[in-house]
Amino acid sequence: MAGLNTLRELFEDELRDLYDAEKQIVKALPKMIKAAGNEPLRSALEMHLDETRGHVERLERVFESIDVRPRGKHCAGMAGILEEGSDLLDEDGEEAVLDAAFIAAAQRVEHYEITAYGSLMAWAKVLGLSDARSLLEENAQEEKAADEKLSELAEAGINQVAAAGQEVAATSRRK
Repeated sequence: MAGLNTLRELFEDELRDLYDAEKQIVKALPKMIKAAGNEPLRSALEMHLDETRGHVERLERVFESIDVRPRGKHCAGMAGILEEGSDLLDEDGEEAVLDAAFIAAAQRVEHYEITAYGSLMAWAKVLGLSDARSLLEENAQEEKAADEKLSELAEAGINQVAAAGQEVAATSRRK
């Protein structure tokens, strides 16, 4: 690319970045699903993997709507976030504590995506790309819902189980 001289060029550049990010997530999620110990967490991650595949397809439709060939641009930000999450897969520890860590890692991914979609939607609106904006909005809503689901799982039990395990360990050390 010759540079970012127009909002349209910036839009396309960020779209390529997000397209790559979503594809990276499709590759990374199965490993986290396999490692998760909590069944509702596994189910939520499996559901989001299906949604993420849909996000990739929707982004391809965004590219089509603006007459640009779908191709990614390496998303270093997502690669870093996913690398941190991947490091958790090598950790030994209490299942509930690791599940709490997986939720935190997954939420970092969601927040990155929510921010990227927000910028793209704002730019699409200014550029008059209503079809693209609608498709981006669908993805953004699913990202927000996934983030909320992860928060619910954490608050409704996983964090408490992780904390209870620490309390049991501390109590047994005192005896």
